[in-house]
Amino acid sequence: MNTKVITLDEIKSLVDIPELILEIEKGFVRYSQGGAVVPPVGFLKFDEPPGDVHFKYGYLAGDDYYVMKVASAFYRNTDIGLPSNNGLMMVFNQKTGGAEFILLDEGWLTDIRTAAAGAVAAKHLAPSHIHKIGIVGTGIQAKLQLAFLKDVVDCSDCLVWGRDHGKAQMLIEDLITNDAIQQWGLKINAADSLQDLVSQCNLIITTTSAQEPLIYSDHVQKGTHITAMGSDDHGKQELESRLLNKADLVVADSISQCIDHGECGAAIRDQQLHESDIVELGNIVNDSVSGRVSQEHITVCDLTGVAVQDIQIAKMVACAYLRQTK
Repeated sequence: MNTKVITLDEIKSLVDIPELILEIEKGFVRYSQGGAVVPPVGFLKFDEPPGDVHFKYGYLAGDDYYVMKVASAFYRNTDIGLPSNNGLMMVFNQKTGGAEFILLDEGWLTDIRTAAAGAVAAKHLAPSHIHKIGIVGTGIQAKLQLAFLKDVVDCSDCLVWGRDHGKAQMLIEDLITNDAIQQWGLKINAADSLQDLVSQCNLIITTTSAQEPLIYSDHVQKGTHITAMGSDDHGKQELESRLLNKADLVVADSISQCIDHGECGAAIRDQQLHESDIVELGNIVNDSVSGRVSQEHITVCDLTGVAVQDIQIAKMVACAYLRQTK
């Protein structure tokens, strides 16, 4: 069998973003219905230089493929002019085990499938009237999470906050030159403080690698939805545990993952949340569980990144490649 290696430039031409959001939705539903085989995430940690590597893999019953993904983040790479993220995905035939595709995506597929999950969360959980979007963080996810909201929410105002004010300004300058943002007509400004952002915004996305809470329950206004996607490994936490206790609805992409190393896990360890309080995102997408039932409610979605997202996006690339080369 000839294994096809697909490079990043080729991959980018094969991904349609609105279609991807729908495919990620379907993946979450299959996962919550028990139709996905997704073993626990594998982790490697590095101290010097600091970095971490995630291994995610699995398959959907009845599919043509199974997928294995390696994604790395080495945080000092930017100091030497390299991107912090990298990785690849391997697509195997589910019937024979043969390697059919190697996707040399350099971490791009992980980045955009993560942003697509944020769009799914906002689509199903954000209040109907969003007066201001808040982006916490200044990295690639801060940029992508905002860009992917374009097709799922109606808002014309955004605040950005980062620990480094200069990086926040650089992100804003980058965003306002983005074609999708320009078409959206979104006004983007830097927040004077994180508390200022939280007090003004009712759709907030946190995208940091913080190891101590950034957002506290007392600062969050009624009717706010928060998507927290930074706590994808042990020791990370962006939200005060009391905030999950205060929330009217707590949602996880994967309950098992989120109680192990997500915001939900921190809140459970702090005795502010019970596993039985958590609803899985796929069950909200398929309407088997109610999502937001009041515009006054506070909702939190904990995204740790599930292999089913990698399965869906890898399948999308593989199938698009086969269609293109027929």
